Amino acid sequence: MFQTLKKIFANPKQEKICDPVEGEAVPITDVSDPTFGEEILGKGIAIKPLKGRVVAPADGTVTVLIESSHAVSLLTDKGAEILVHVGLDTIQLEGQFFTAHVKVGDRVKRGDLLLEFDLDAIRKAGYDTITPVVVLNSNEYASIELFHGGPIKELDLLMRLMK
Repeated sequence: MFQTLKKIFANPKQEKICDPVEGEAVPITDVSDPTFGEEILGKGIAIKPLKGRVVAPADGTVTVLIESSHAVSLLTDKGAEILVHVGLDTIQLEGQFFTAHVKVGDRVKRGDLLLEFDLDAIRKAGYDTITPVVVLNSNEYASIELFHGGPIKELDLLMRLMK
């Protein structure tokens, strides 16, 4: 009975996106790369990572995995297109220090491991590890509520999307 009531009162036009990277959440406008900082790709938030792993922020399907494994995108079961991009200009590392645990087309559940990366090695190589988390189809949502910033753990609520 509880499950039936839960379905009746759940808001089907709302989606919760969880934090894919443990660290410190900061406004995406703090990202120095204008593609992210000026929200050209969409609205989102950035994480200064404390751990070298990315987990699925929601249930969905992997739609993009950049060959260098520094970025992954998924289409959630409710229709959000979420990009997690580890670091700035890290494509230049050509996959060094990154390990993918998924491939395009894989179904994932919230919390599944998507990528691992060596934070210290990336920083020693001179790259910023700030990690934008972007809703690529932001224009499809009437409202996007973002976590206010500060320390955040994997799978904490990061954003709420409302159609």
